Amino acid sequence: MPFINCCATKEAKVKNKLFPILLVSVVANTVLAAVLLAPKLSIWRANGFKSVSKSTTTQVSTANKDNVFDEVNPVSGFKINASYGQLGPKMIAMGVIDPDKFKNTYEKSNQPLTPEQELILSKGSDETISITRENSYFLLNYFWAVGLANKSKILDEGEMIKYGGKEGAGNFASTGGWSLSKGNAMNYYSKSTLIPLTKEQEALVEQVASNIYRPCCNNSTAFPDCNHGMALLGVLQLMASNGATEKEMYEAAKYVNAFWFPGNYYDLALYFQNKEGKSFKDIDAKTLLSKDYSSASGWQSAKQWLADKGLIQQPPKQGGGCGV
Repeated sequence: MPFINCCATKEAKVKNKLFPILLVSVVANTVLAAVLLAPKLSIWRANGFKSVSKSTTTQVSTANKDNVFDEVNPVSGFKINASYGQLGPKMIAMGVIDPDKFKNTYEKSNQPLTPEQELILSKGSDETISITRENSYFLLNYFWAVGLANKSKILDEGEMIKYGGKEGAGNFASTGGWSLSKGNAMNYYSKSTLIPLTKEQEALVEQVASNIYRPCCNNSTAFPDCNHGMALLGVLQLMASNGATEKEMYEAAKYVNAFWFPGNYYDLALYFQNKEGKSFKDIDAKTLLSKDYSSASGWQSAKQWLADKGLIQQPPKQGGGCGV
């Protein structure tokens, strides 16, 4: 059985050093993160990754704690300029989503699908998509399937193929880790035009995706080798097909990432609040999503700054890992 590589660096992929699947729970607690990510520390350090010093003495501040979290993960959620449409039924019909496997996954995690979510899958919906604390996990797997199956130049010609090859592309966490389809996930890789895009829209998606990073690694959304990257690619494609602007796509990605990585973006919100006096809503989305802040190394740098200033706060909840 091939190994599945979750968010490894490009250098490691070129050398074909595929590690066993790493289902990383990216958390704000630095010590736990260091333990979970230990297999990649030597690689990340070579690329500028620095762990927070264990010798740093910090104090936990509780000032504005709830307010900061409510800014990062708004109680009312964040609306995306797109609707579900017929994506659910199309994905079930083609087999990239096995409805029974999908449903069982949520039942086993004690987060059973709501009647509304079951309808989104089986019948489709014209409802405007809104990501919330309650449905962020549903949307992560839903859009993971979208990004995986939708015909895409990024998947056909981009870094997934460049660093994995036609055979190795199935060994990433976003491909080999997708277990909710009927049969092998690679049977559905860039298989169907679920979301029609013009050349201009596809170019916009590639441009925006190349500038959006995620805290579980140092790869951009244009290199969707884990579930978060593949899912966000699907979100961007859907938004582009609905005529979203570059600015709207960055702003949506800012909040989508924040709901999928609440602990990391809680830290980043504290960083900008204390260093630049900005609330989360006022942080420029493209800046926040850049490698300087939203990558694993960027987040660690901000976390170290907070630790050095004694401004560490424990976030109310943590994000999920790189698997279903």
